[in-house]
Amino acid sequence: MNLTEDIVILTDNIHWLTKDQAWHYRVLPKSKTEKQFSLYCEDGINSNALASELEILLGLEVKLNPIPAATIARLLSKYYIKDNVLQGSAQLQINHREDDFLMNLIGEAKNLKSSDIHIESYENKCRVRIRIDGMMVERYLLKRDEYPALINKIKIISNLDIAEKRLPQDGRINFKHGDQQFDIRVSILPTLHGEKVVLRLLNNDATEIDLNSLGFSQFDLDNYLQGAKRPNGILLISGPTGSGKTTTLYATLKLLNKETRNILTIEDPVEYTLEGVNQVQLKESIGLSFAAALRTFLRQDPDVIMVGEIRDTETANMAIRAALTGHLVLSTIHTNSAWGTVSRLIDMGIPPFLVASTLNTTVAQRLIRLLCPYCREEAPFDENLYPKQFKPYSKVNHHFVPKGCEQCYYTGYKGRKAVYEVIPIDQELAFEIKTGNMHIQTLLQERGVQTLAENAFRLFCEGLTSIEDIYPLLFNY
Repeated sequence: MNLTEDIVILTDNIHWLTKDQAWHYRVLPKSKTEKQFSLYCEDGINSNALASELEILLGLEVKLNPIPAATIARLLSKYYIKDNVLQGSAQLQINHREDDFLMNLIGEAKNLKSSDIHIESYENKCRVRIRIDGMMVERYLLKRDEYPALINKIKIISNLDIAEKRLPQDGRINFKHGDQQFDIRVSILPTLHGEKVVLRLLNNDATEIDLNSLGFSQFDLDNYLQGAKRPNGILLISGPTGSGKTTTLYATLKLLNKETRNILTIEDPVEYTLEGVNQVQLKESIGLSFAAALRTFLRQDPDVIMVGEIRDTETANMAIRAALTGHLVLSTIHTNSAWGTVSRLIDMGIPPFLVASTLNTTVAQRLIRLLCPYCREEAPFDENLYPKQFKPYSKVNHHFVPKGCEQCYYTGYKGRKAVYEVIPIDQELAFEIKTGNMHIQTLLQERGVQTLAENAFRLFCEGLTSIEDIYPLLFNY
């Protein structure tokens, strides 16, 4: 067993070296005392010359611990992510002792395509984590005495009350750094050892979103476009938070955005901006709710209405009313499957005959992490890796597993892709909704509707993802 594979650099030690120092000298921090700095270095180099140069630079006696060059490369890519492999032009240096730590942290998270930044306080430490491809990664540790100043800075730039530390607060930041400009949603929550802050990074530009690149199979895309191009009715997308529903809706709006159409949206928050679309930010505190906005929308001569989320009966009723009066309504709802949307609407108090006459397409969506194409490894497949109740759709002899390399920051995954389940509501399915028959699996199979599990399994068979990532979908179905 190679013990060097078990080397872990403590988050609190990373700031001992800057990113440039670590990569230039190809060293990593191991430990530090008042007199001596212990570093990992590449095996086979002139350690005496390197130690002398580092002692001058760092002002301490340097002890070098040689390890294989491949291990150094792996650890550098994991703990000191280079700017030249990031997407974006901002060249950022992170040092939490600097006054501009917050600005640099946000810029780094954006370059890493992170969706959220979590700043958390505990009894003995404070830490910063970011969410990349749906997974949390710890990036920095802060001293307890540095934490209040950082929280206050976030409150000031998001126009929140710095004196209020007992109640949750929500705000917004318009971030500008170099050539980067985007909005950030701020949520502050009082916890046992201080306030926890979550910064949600919002993408302001919807021009690059395209339905063809989101993950639809051709069959599902044809069914989806058939519903999106109807002049009226409701198109609903279901899925948990963070499953990409809003991105799919904006790709649809981009397709529908023509000079001849009046498009209105009510959202919480407005995650993308799209020229030609009239977007409204939800403000519950002054009475601007989804339902209230929908009432006004109906007097604004709309062709297409997008509602960020159907959360309650009042919003559902207004959406039904808008669809009945000849408008196309796009929205999201929280259910586990595409057909589960029907039950959810009925549970909200919508009569089945109204659901049947207005719902034109229902969609379920999830995000699946993609294996890094540079380092994935083929391995024999063991059917015991499937959930016990799952019956595979086809025989699998070999599969790909994540390994980790510099390109994917040693996570084994690079990017995500959406998987869909699309059910177009035709006359026969509408009749089943009216009669209250929820057991329509045979009818869906006759129409060739592919479930989330089938589409996820297809990605697995194509070697694009791992069994671990699609496992929850197989288990649920």
